[in-house]
Amino acid sequence: MSSVDVPPSQSSNRNDTFSVHRPSATFYTSIWGDHFLSYGFMEVDAELEQHVQELKEEVRRMLTTSVENVSQKLNLIDDVQRLDLFNKFKDGDGKFKESLVDDVVGLLSLYEATHLRIHGEEILDEALTFTTTHLESATNRLSPPLAKTVTHALNQQLRKGLPRVEARYYLSVYQELRESPNETLLTFAKLDFNRLQRVHQKELSELTRWWKDLDIPNKLPFVRDRLVEVYFCWSLSVYFQPQYSFARRTLCKVTAITSIIDDVYDEYGTNEELELFTEAIERWDVSAMDQLPEYMKVCYRALLDIYSEIHEKLVHEGKLYHIHHAIEAMKKQVRGYFVEGKLFRQKHIPSLDDYMSISLVTSGYPLLITTSFVGMEEATIDSFDWLLNSPQAVKAASTVARLMDDIADHKLEQENEHLVSAVTCYMMKYGATKEEAVIELRRQVNKAWKDINEACLHPTAVPMPLLIRILNFARVMDVVYKCEDGYTIAQGGLKDFIVSTLVEPVAL
Repeated sequence: MSSVDVPPSQSSNRNDTFSVHRPSATFYTSIWGDHFLSYGFMEVDAELEQHVQELKEEVRRMLTTSVENVSQKLNLIDDVQRLDLFNKFKDGDGKFKESLVDDVVGLLSLYEATHLRIHGEEILDEALTFTTTHLESATNRLSPPLAKTVTHALNQQLRKGLPRVEARYYLSVYQELRESPNETLLTFAKLDFNRLQRVHQKELSELTRWWKDLDIPNKLPFVRDRLVEVYFCWSLSVYFQPQYSFARRTLCKVTAITSIIDDVYDEYGTNEELELFTEAIERWDVSAMDQLPEYMKVCYRALLDIYSEIHEKLVHEGKLYHIHHAIEAMKKQVRGYFVEGKLFRQKHIPSLDDYMSISLVTSGYPLLITTSFVGMEEATIDSFDWLLNSPQAVKAASTVARLMDDIADHKLEQENEHLVSAVTCYMMKYGATKEEAVIELRRQVNKAWKDINEACLHPTAVPMPLLIRILNFARVMDVVYKCEDGYTIAQGGLKDFIVSTLVEPVAL
């Protein structure tokens, strides 16, 4: 890790004149600049709105006139989730029938269904191995459209994919895959995608203005300037529906500031400064800002302003318990950063269990999941009380986040002297190689996915719309961190997802 000498930060009760030797990570600057500001001037396209509504009614009629077929499809999905259906794919010896290999479309459906499996469903574990092996070997003999679809599915399973990204992909291949495509449905889907894209663009324009006014790139040049990536990963991908606009904007702001705080604790702040900031968060009062160094004041002021905005909206709705839980979650997050920082600076590699007990919090997901509930009508007092008990679904999503992040970042963290990760802890505990550690940690990620699937089975502990948020948080990690830390390395594959969902409309 490179380091630089910078002037010390000034606080109201200190007048130091010595230089502070700080670590400095090298992050790429934002690749988007002011691009999304221009979307703030878009007008509503009345003709588009009318066309979409007309097509929507036509699609509704199509569904209601063939209700029996729809019911059959829903029953099939229900059967798939409950397993027993798969026994018919086996022969008398309990092995999957080789005849299945010739039905690639059926094989692909079975493959996708296996990713809904929960603990104890060994038959689906077997089915996953069987379908993966035969789909991989079949791609060379398939038609180009079907080969493309199979390759896509092997790389990104539907269950773990981001709905908006997968919708955009499917729109591009639908006509090639269907002998008789439903043109009405296709046109409706394309227009509806573009209409919703405009909603997201205007939101991101507003958020870009907010970020520009904070002047983060100039005032805090050592942090990741990733507002657009934050919006795509942890707002749009968590809930894309139009009714969640306030929730998206709130979650984006909180996540963006949390990313700054993460970089301050990981890369820049001194022990004394971090202790002051942690105490200020615990106080949660504007007067606490006086004791902070100047660069921390920028972050602290922005944080309090965000929660004041949330308070102002929720007070009129009689839902102040939302903001209480959100603030407590932020305090817990910062306490976690502080404890983790002290542990790392000791240059001691903890046990894997000790590491995970801290890093599940600092993954950010308990905070972000709580924040995602804040802007949702479906969230009640009982929903937030459920979160306080550290439910299995939240632990599982946090495990997916922490382990996939650590696997993706391991090489980078070693180069930057960031010595502690789940990979390192596992290698130390078991005398394992990096490759062996990664294999085991990926196995734990798969176990966590089974926990998430189990939480989504009826009856559910909280309303399904809330559980879908948790599912989507886990999906973000599978998409963005599968091959690299797509958030930090913004020039990679994440850029293409952002372009396809937030920049380029679907061609009609």
